[in-house]
Amino acid sequence: MQVIKTVQEMQSYSLEQRARGRTVVLVPTMGYLHEGHASLLREGRKHADVLVMSLFVNPMQFGPQEDLAKYPRDFARDSRIAEDAGTDIIFFPGADQMYPGKFRTSVQVAEFSDVLCGKSRPGHFRGVTTVVAKLFNVVVPHRAIFGEKDFQQLVIIRQMVDDLNMPVEVMGMPIVREKDGLAMSSRNTYLSADERRSALSLSAGLFRALEAFRNGQHKSEELVNIVHAGILAAGLKTDYIEVIDETNLASLNEVTDTARLVAAVYAGSVRLIDNIALRKN
Repeated sequence: MQVIKTVQEMQSYSLEQRARGRTVVLVPTMGYLHEGHASLLREGRKHADVLVMSLFVNPMQFGPQEDLAKYPRDFARDSRIAEDAGTDIIFFPGADQMYPGKFRTSVQVAEFSDVLCGKSRPGHFRGVTTVVAKLFNVVVPHRAIFGEKDFQQLVIIRQMVDDLNMPVEVMGMPIVREKDGLAMSSRNTYLSADERRSALSLSAGLFRALEAFRNGQHKSEELVNIVHAGILAAGLKTDYIEVIDETNLASLNEVTDTARLVAAVYAGSVRLIDNIALRKN
């Protein structure tokens, strides 16, 4: 496995591989890897001649009151996990490589970036789409793989790719959960023992709502209330709970064939997100 730290070297390497007819697959990460990331890398390995994992804690997607400085980092551990999953290249640029001194350009997907997480994290998705657009230009992948836990992000990136005619196939992969149901996240490390126990009410509520849907409940308000009741009982603070259309993030009054229940809550100061597709099986 090789570590590349500069934009010029990464881009030159990828273009050379493409010229040789090799398929390049990218898994973007901010590091502090867990099994969710590893599952993306293993899937990428199936599709790639060259598997690239980017590791960049993107300052542009953190708000002024958010946790950029304390975001967990462990490059040695990340390297071991990446290599075990079959990664060929870690692209590990510094901020000066991704955002040189006179950097002035940003990419934003209108409307989709202002709802759900975008309401409480203004500017966040502009940071996400800008860095992903840059990664696509630098790594020049045929495919890029993202997790469905950040479902709004996945929809936004797909829209960006379509709108800007980017020649990249965007693949989404299912959420990976802890044995007790909690969606895996690097931010789970911030949770105290009590907060960790309370956080289980989020995934538990989503699964209860899914069961209610499968038993015939199609009213979004009722499904939202099921999740909300559990969150309140656990002492968590709700940011949002909504049933949305997966294709355009629009709120739904009733479940359709493309409905997904999405939620964001606070366990103490830790913001957690999760979601579940509302399907009969």
